[in-house]
Amino acid sequence: MERQGATTLRGKPLTAIGPELKTGDKAPDFQTVDDSLNPVNLESTGHGVRIFSVVPSLDTPVCDAQTKRFNEEAGKLPEVRIYTVSMDLPFAQKRWCGAFGVDHVKMLSDHRSGSFGENYGTLIKELRILSRAIFVIDQNNVIRHVEYVKEVADHPNYESALAAARKLTASGAVSA
Repeated sequence: MERQGATTLRGKPLTAIGPELKTGDKAPDFQTVDDSLNPVNLESTGHGVRIFSVVPSLDTPVCDAQTKRFNEEAGKLPEVRIYTVSMDLPFAQKRWCGAFGVDHVKMLSDHRSGSFGENYGTLIKELRILSRAIFVIDQNNVIRHVEYVKEVADHPNYESALAAARKLTASGAVSA
């Protein structure tokens, strides 16, 4: 499935591959790797509240800021697992995290198959990178918050995603 104009880069329309997920949808499975090249899928991320912060590349200013912001917030939300997903190679992700002291957010690389991007509707066809998005998933693998950021260069609504995660943890919805 292709969604023409689902995202833009400096106003230029781009094509997103995959579905546009909605709040209440079951979170799709995916195949990524961590910074040690170990496979990571939805099941292996656990069954508690999770935030998937999707970025095009860590080596861009907004992606850098987005990942640092969620790393900072992760220290305040120990019951929530936060993942950053990008097409960056795992080695680059590890280097970037080390350079900036990012140690609370888990990095996932979608470079091998693009399955996260295809299954979550964030794979940009023309560039083979991921568009900016945020997904908050509950302990039952149901999407409780989703934001697809229209313009790749814009920041997501951090507060909205964090509020959704806090609400889930406050309601006793967390299970490890």
